[in-house]
Amino acid sequence: MTSPAYDVVAIGNAIVDVIARVSDEFLEAEGLPSGSMRLIDADRAVELYGKMGPGQEVSGGAAANTLAGMTMLGSRTAFVGQVADDQLGAIYRHDLTSLGVKFDVPAREGEPPTGRCLILVAPDGERTMNTFLGASHYLPADAIDEDLIRSAGVLFLEGYMWDPPEPRAAMRRAIAVAREAGVKVALATCADFCVHMHRGDFRALIDEKLIDILFVNEEEAGILEQSDADAALETLAKDVPLVVMTRGPKGAVAVRGDERASVAAEPVDQVKDTTGAGDLFAAGFLHGHAQCKGLAECLRLGAICAGEVISHYGARPEADLKALAASKL
Repeated sequence: MTSPAYDVVAIGNAIVDVIARVSDEFLEAEGLPSGSMRLIDADRAVELYGKMGPGQEVSGGAAANTLAGMTMLGSRTAFVGQVADDQLGAIYRHDLTSLGVKFDVPAREGEPPTGRCLILVAPDGERTMNTFLGASHYLPADAIDEDLIRSAGVLFLEGYMWDPPEPRAAMRRAIAVAREAGVKVALATCADFCVHMHRGDFRALIDEKLIDILFVNEEEAGILEQSDADAALETLAKDVPLVVMTRGPKGAVAVRGDERASVAAEPVDQVKDTTGAGDLFAAGFLHGHAQCKGLAECLRLGAICAGEVISHYGARPEADLKALAASKL
């Protein structure tokens, strides 16, 4: 069998993260529960940006963060997402491609501008995310390069992208191409509000046997199955060939048929920012999966990558992940 040209091709939001430290009092004054994630409009994005003080701008987006980590580990990756023809769009493309991720979807002309996520980091490291989707909201179905999808080992779908109608249509087209070509389909549900909003659709994808790998955290799993997390893992494992459930500081567990493995969270000196923890966990796990590693080693790689990203601000790794993984495995 011919090896895939890309270990993972991902579809996701192309968003620039703006990260700033804030006090608990700031969050309370703005009516933002610590750890929450919400979509905001352009006016609120401008207002909140003006209040949040100095910030660090880093290219982000859940699926793109995962690909960045995978590429740093040595995987071959490609990204499908939408930026605008503006300064942030150019910066975003440069940041991603400079890591070695293929990203050649043409920029979108006119409004809205490239998306951005305003990430407010509390003193305990918990992050509150306020996302203006911008141009990423308008990824068209014709942006799907069918040959690119066929060339992948895994098609990775970002749950945040399921809400807007155009990206949803693009993802459905990609799923159809992947299934016909025998490419595995992975879905990350991404956030509790995504599952609340799209539980029916996500469950339909699972029931129709369109999802081969599912990434959830405990809360998302419980919402999806309308049960507690442990029971949800059991029912999901009956319907999805491979389920990976992260458990925050308690680590993670994966189930594939009768095979089950778990891992403890990677110890870090100080949790500075949990932004990107789930994204980088998926990066490590999928890299191991692409290398045909066992479940336990895939989970360990995920924990190592997540541990690195929560030890500093921002959702992209700062350490040499390949060297870090080699030193710990």
